[in-house]
Formats: sequence, structure tokens, C-alpha cells
Amino acid sequence: MRALLLFVIGLAFGAAGGFIGAGGMGPSSHDHAGHSDTGHDHSAMLAWDGPAPTLDLTLSPDASGVNLTIDATGFRFAPEAVNGPAVPGEGHAHVYVNGEKVRRIYAPYAHLEMVEPGDVIRVTLNANSHEGYRGTEGPLAAEVTAP
Repeated sequence: MRALLLFVIGLAFGAAGGFIGAGGMGPSSHDHAGHSDTGHDHSAMLAWDGPAPTLDLTLSPDASGVNLTIDATGFRFAPEAVNGPAVPGEGHAHVYVNGEKVRRIYAPYAHLEMVEPGDVIRVTLNANSHEGYRGTEGPLAAEVTAP
């Protein structure tokens, strides 16, 4: 009888401890904003200070997609500063395929898988704090159609 009582007490404390310990892992108590871009307001825009950079995109077919080259004269990719304050002239890029955001990149080169001929690739230049940069003509962005 005593063994059964100890087993039940251990089971109760074990279950309670597991329940309390897992409480911090639930979806409402864990901020996923640091894991993806869902926590950022992509409609926010920062005015580019000074002459806007030129932005040209090149796609080169690859066996598993395309290789994207971003020529952004006057813009510095700053992966070390992501999620920090906006610093004029630096940041990262957001890449969209057919209007759907697929990734952000921190360098002028990226491989995009599963891109089909005719898909529209759009790249926006973004500040470290994720706002898009805006020039006098609108967002600092460029588009190219996959070959």
C-alpha cells in the first residue's frame, strides 16, 4: 500500500512539474518574431537620405533554381547589424517570388530554389530595423522575370 501511495504522489508531482515546465513553451508565451519576419511591419518605409542607390538584378539559371545577383551601388549589406537601429545606407534585402516573400538576404548573392521560368523576382532594400527604404520614386526595389 505504501509503495502505491508513493507512486501516486510521484506521478502527481511529476505531472505537475512537467505541466509547469512546459507552460513556458506554449505558443502564447514564446515570441517567434526573432525567428522569422512575422514580427516586423513590412509596410513601414524609411526615406533614403541622399541620392538613392542604383538597384539592378541578374538571374543565372542553375540546376535547382536560379542564382540571384543584386547590384546595389550606394548600399551596404550589414548582416552584423540586423534587428538593430536603422543606419542610413545599410541593411539587408527582402526577396519575393510572385509577390510572396521567400527570404531575406545579407549579401549581394543568393540561390533561389524552385523558381520557374516566368516567375517574377522582386528585391527590396531594407534597413537593419526591417523598414523598407523609400526613394523619391517610391520603394527602393527592382524586379526581374526568371528565364
